[in-house]
Amino acid sequence: MRTLILLALAGLGAQLVDGSLGMAHGVISTVLLLALGTTPAAASAVVHFAQIGTGLVSGASHARFGNVDWQVVTRIGVPGAVGAFAGATVLSHLSTALAEPVMAVILLVLGLCVTWRFTVRGVPRGSAGRPPGKRFLVPVGLAAGFLGATGGGGWGLIGTPALLASGRLEPRKVVGSVDASKALVAVAASLGFLFSLGSQGVNWSWVLAFLVGGTVIAPVAAWLARFVAPRVLGSTVGGLIVVLNARTLLTDWFHVPGTVRAVVYVVLHGLWAAALTHSVRAHRRERDIRTEPAAEPEPVGARAV
Repeated sequence: MRTLILLALAGLGAQLVDGSLGMAHGVISTVLLLALGTTPAAASAVVHFAQIGTGLVSGASHARFGNVDWQVVTRIGVPGAVGAFAGATVLSHLSTALAEPVMAVILLVLGLCVTWRFTVRGVPRGSAGRPPGKRFLVPVGLAAGFLGATGGGGWGLIGTPALLASGRLEPRKVVGSVDASKALVAVAASLGFLFSLGSQGVNWSWVLAFLVGGTVIAPVAAWLARFVAPRVLGSTVGGLIVVLNARTLLTDWFHVPGTVRAVVYVVLHGLWAAALTHSVRAHRRERDIRTEPAAEPEPVGARAV
């Protein structure tokens, strides 16, 4: 019972982060399941079965708050489902040890791009409102779905920063669209695990615990995504991506000594805090400019001749 309560709380926390930032549900959940001794394939299967329910609730909540672009959901969700089914099948038979550092490098680069865009350049203006086309969304969906299934998490970690870096959608619609398409991807991944592992490879009580925790908090997370300032949200997402994947690279790939890792973590968190501070201040300045009353024109003849 204690394990189920812990898993429900983990599902609640993971969905709160994912629903407001568009990522990290699978990563948080999978890390906990692996710590409990679950195999990678079984952990990913549990997470994706739970995401069918949490994805539906989260997507509906985001749609209610106007955070979803359904054209993007279709264009990224269908190829994402294809990639997820393939990824689940591969994970059931192969090790993914080599895929983790490669994915971490890609995500780290995307995280740096997102952080730079929203911290230094601010919210994209020129093409905002015009969603990306199929040439962009199809490969992103395939890659995100495949790596999300093989790594136990990655749909949002790849899809969200890629869409943010494109500059075509405001952050809250990126988060909402990625979350709304997650249910479709989770169904495909779950079918792949069922065909490869069978139902005996899935702990259904753990699935239920994650599902309960995630669905309870999903509407709150969607509400937060609507009201968080886009510039601040973009900097938060970018910093989170950089920190998470820097840890993976330093620990699992380069095997950097603990003292050096600690120094790097302190520096990264300091830079992340500075970026957030800058974004908050910039957002306040932009808000003040927008709310300033327009100056009234001088009456004709008011100037002295």
